[in-house]
Amino acid sequence: MPQIVAPGEVAAGPLLPSFLYLPSAVEAPKRAFALPWGEPDAVVGQYARDRGALVPGRLVSSAKSWLSHPGVDRRGQLLPVGADPEVPRLSPIEASARIVRHLGAAWDALHAAEGLRLADQAVTLTVPASFDAVARELTVQAAADAGLAQLTLLEEPQAALYAWVQDAGDTWRKSVRPGDVILVVDVGGGTSDFSLIAVGEEDGRLALSRLAVGDHILLGGDNVDLALAHLVQERLRGEGRKLDAWQFAALTHACRQAKEHPELEAKGVVPLAIPGRGSGLVGGTIRAELSWSELRNVVEGFFPDVPITAAPAAQRRVGLTTLGLPYAQDPAVTRHLAAFLRRAGGAPKRAGATFVHPTAILFNGGVFKDAALRERVAAVVEGWVKAEGGSKLKRLVSKSLDLAVAEGAAYSGLARRGRGIRIRGGTARAYYVGVEAAMPAVPGYAPPIRAVCLAPFGMEEGSAIEVPALEVGAVVGERTSFRFFASSTRRDDQPGTMVEDTDDLVELPSIEAELPGRDGSTGEVLPVGLRAAVTEVGTLELQLVARDEAHAGSTWKLEFSVRGDAPAGA
Repeated sequence: MPQIVAPGEVAAGPLLPSFLYLPSAVEAPKRAFALPWGEPDAVVGQYARDRGALVPGRLVSSAKSWLSHPGVDRRGQLLPVGADPEVPRLSPIEASARIVRHLGAAWDALHAAEGLRLADQAVTLTVPASFDAVARELTVQAAADAGLAQLTLLEEPQAALYAWVQDAGDTWRKSVRPGDVILVVDVGGGTSDFSLIAVGEEDGRLALSRLAVGDHILLGGDNVDLALAHLVQERLRGEGRKLDAWQFAALTHACRQAKEHPELEAKGVVPLAIPGRGSGLVGGTIRAELSWSELRNVVEGFFPDVPITAAPAAQRRVGLTTLGLPYAQDPAVTRHLAAFLRRAGGAPKRAGATFVHPTAILFNGGVFKDAALRERVAAVVEGWVKAEGGSKLKRLVSKSLDLAVAEGAAYSGLARRGRGIRIRGGTARAYYVGVEAAMPAVPGYAPPIRAVCLAPFGMEEGSAIEVPALEVGAVVGERTSFRFFASSTRRDDQPGTMVEDTDDLVELPSIEAELPGRDGSTGEVLPVGLRAAVTEVGTLELQLVARDEAHAGSTWKLEFSVRGDAPAGA
């Protein structure tokens, strides 16, 4: 992947780090950041990551996590967070689009002689399994803004398993058998993602189906970087040297680079350089170092040996906080994993078991390049299973933790065309729409909202369902709000299932829309039927079908997004 590695220098690497750097006019003389296909106003990739360690106020990182953050306006100009006023701001969608745009331009340049464009290809874009319908829709929008319209979304743990299947060839059938449950543990830079995939039999052949996915947990390698930075900061503080917030951010990025330094384990120590702030709090560059033993102790602290009954700790929050991502409050990945296995209620359990017993485990993510860490986590899970009479856990080995998701995504494209084993997945959650109860007005009380199941867990892409036996009315001719909910645990709800207590569900951003009606029908409530569809891309769509004669044949479509524009009416 061609990318800027230094001003005026372009090199190709196997990975494109998902960092975006916004250089100042002083840093960006003409052609300093020119690429074979042009000169963008932001730098993506290796140089962005490296330069951002020195100037963190101009670095955009974790764009994918911001894209899935329900507490912010993901179309708002938020990033970089805390940047100085002169720094241009980007929305999470635009930041994501720029990264994808770099990928597309690089692909087009590579294939220019053949006249092939990435926009004309069938592209598979991977997302965390924990992405809800909103985050998926926004991902599709970011890709569309980058010029990619022929798109399929794929969950990253599934992609990792696809890569393992591809690498194993026909021997994968010897490694697992019908009845096995594969636990995929994916800990990347910013997130921890868990999935359970069952091995079954279909027409005499082994088949794979996704059983459960975990919540979106902002806990990963970035947390390790922060922990290392705090460790070094405390040592510097003991030496009488203080860091301001800007320098601490630079130290965090320096720790990220140090832990990935190939000489860290061999030499036992790697030097750190923290840029100074002139005549301010600290003058000149500050020198420190990070040792291999410190790295090991910090990393292992994120994967303690805990019982299966362990639950993530919730810390008491301060009333006011700075704008930021909703990071996990408990840094123990294994506690989150234990909670996931206990919650995966729809997956099969052994008689008397208190949680789903995986029979095989597959790791993904750069954190697990450490073989000792993979064995540590596998041993913890195996201990939970054996304590309830389960068997030894099979270790499935990935050929490349860096490239598994990309290679698995490419393989999945072949599988969809009948040239490989396909994992049956569908939606990772059940989705619901809120319906307000009709009742007399009571001072101080709002009518209760009940949630009606639109799309059950596992609804396949490209399918549509009529919600049966439901009498509801839609308000036309004026702007109204449609409320949506989701659940990753209610696996048995079917279309039309009414949930009285929405506290058990996760509420998603509502859609503000005006359903066009005929003249004079402003505010009129029309009887409608509900039809839910999961698009080929993997996003959710709700159609309201008019049932009265005056509007016969009218259909209003609500694409699940947070764009806020009016839905298409047919």
